[in-house]
Amino acid sequence: MKLRSNKDNLQVLYEDNHIIIVNKRAGDIVQGDKTGDKPLSEVVKSYIKEKYKKPGNVYLGVVHRLDRPTTGIVMFAKTSKALPRLNKLFSEKKATKTYWALVKNKPKKANDTLIHWLKKNPKNNKSTAYIKETSDSKKAILHYKTLKALDNYYLLEISLETGRHHQIRVQLSSIGCPIKGDLKYGFDRSNKDGSISLHARQLEFTHPVKNEAIKVIAPLPNDPVWDACL
Repeated sequence: MKLRSNKDNLQVLYEDNHIIIVNKRAGDIVQGDKTGDKPLSEVVKSYIKEKYKKPGNVYLGVVHRLDRPTTGIVMFAKTSKALPRLNKLFSEKKATKTYWALVKNKPKKANDTLIHWLKKNPKNNKSTAYIKETSDSKKAILHYKTLKALDNYYLLEISLETGRHHQIRVQLSSIGCPIKGDLKYGFDRSNKDGSISLHARQLEFTHPVKNEAIKVIAPLPNDPVWDACL
């Protein structure tokens, strides 16, 4: 997948002196990896450098990540003061993230809590979900509710209690509801742009410096099926 965001088309959802929140496109990689592709963090640095005419290096801290084929909210810290505070916010689960996912199969229950033990295989970058604890597995908990029935898909809203590798993807797949386009976890065909239909829709948190409540909503990708969700 190609990086789709650049400094000129970056979708900034919120920005102040300490924080910048962007709407990640499918294909954007949040932080550098073995592919050597330019990460979204470098795109954001370029945006800041140009917008504020900053000489020298631009500071930017990665607070959390999203899988490359997913879309939605990603937060970065613009100051070294904000980064540890934001990290603490997420580690103490004081930041509430809400995801939207499109699945083809109707869940047996409209609303439910899923509890699995996930085991990651680094060789194929894939996680497996188990009903019972197994060696080297980590407990994973998510809550979902069905928001809407579309012509061919169901729109689910998801909130996480844990943050495991590919957690939403593997847990939904384990109940027979793989995410649209997610070949890795059992969907029958890919999306044309290589994305999967998983979107980090909303983020609520208390600002670590200003101490005020912030709520950010990420617009959905430009796609007919997503358009039908609104």
